[in-house]
Amino acid sequence: MFDYKLIEAFAAVITEQGFEKASLRLNITQSAISQRIKLLEEQTGQVLIVRSTPPKATVHGKKLLKHFQMVSHLENELKHDFFYEEKSDFRKISVGVNADSLATWFMDICYSFLDDKKYIIDIRVDDQDETDKMLKNGEVSGCIGSKKIFVQGCKTLYLGKMKYRAAASKTFVKKYFKKGFTLKSVEKAPLVLFNRKDRLHDNFLKMVFEREILNLPSHFIPSSEKFLEFILKGYAYGIVPEHQAEKFFENGSLLQLTEITFDIPLYWNCWNIKSEIIDHFTNKLLEISKKFIL
Repeated sequence: MFDYKLIEAFAAVITEQGFEKASLRLNITQSAISQRIKLLEEQTGQVLIVRSTPPKATVHGKKLLKHFQMVSHLENELKHDFFYEEKSDFRKISVGVNADSLATWFMDICYSFLDDKKYIIDIRVDDQDETDKMLKNGEVSGCIGSKKIFVQGCKTLYLGKMKYRAAASKTFVKKYFKKGFTLKSVEKAPLVLFNRKDRLHDNFLKMVFEREILNLPSHFIPSSEKFLEFILKGYAYGIVPEHQAEKFFENGSLLQLTEITFDIPLYWNCWNIKSEIIDHFTNKLLEISKKFIL
């Protein structure tokens, strides 16, 4: 049988990203945190934490973290049902989401969700191809991403597709794409990517030109809003969500570089457990996302 005080200390170090913050959260000393984790590793016979900055869970640690997060979530649901005084407390849900969804339609779901009851939400952001790792590692109760997740204890719901277009400002087009969106022009024009895990642009170009194009001059702007602003100011071209850029296409601030579009499927992956807060968020997500994605 697990000693959950030990697991709680381990989980606090991972989620708070440090021993000092974990000690403040649990109101015990850093030495006590270290002793509990050492004892837990001895009991399990496994190294659970990589002592890096910030600390990271090992493969076995991730499994234990996911287990603890699910147990904690179910315990909080039970407290809410059984104890009247707990009903005045806020209940928390952690959600992983891709940056483009966060910048365009996702917050509308959050606002509607938070209007209904006393909830708090912890949003964690990554590339649409990476958010599934948060769920697998137990960091979130659900995530929005481009992949179906086939993991025991989880379920997947299809939301729709986000449409993307290649875009640039008028001045940028005049400078780099005067003769059109050609392979030769693409090899010379600076582009902007979200981060080094961003494969959207590579996949788009491969679809358009039927080949991989390597070593392109690339900026990295890890913010969807600043990403679009960077393109509008004429420093690069990029692949942008149609919904986010629609008004700029309409007023002429942005030009479409090609009629070809790129669609990204989006899925809601979440724990498959009986939970009022997860069910409520899922229902809001299914209801409101239809207004924004196809």
